[in-house]
Amino acid sequence: MTFKVYYQPDASRNPRRENTKSLYIEADSKAEALLAVEHNTDYNIEYVEQLDDKALAYEKKNADFKLTTF
Repeated sequence: MTFKVYYQPDASRNPRRENTKSLYIEADSKAEALLAVEHNTDYNIEYVEQLDDKALAYEKKNADFKLTTF
């Protein structure tokens, strides 16, 4: 399954909507995706979203789409 993780790059600052970024990760569950990002980054994770087939196809059209591996 593919997940889209919304995060703030700097966990020491107050979150601001303008600074929200996202990454894409393959995992077996939402919890596993969250743990992988938490253990491998210092990001302030806002939300983890599972992408269905239509949403994934749409995201792949974006020039910034890249699966993250740790």
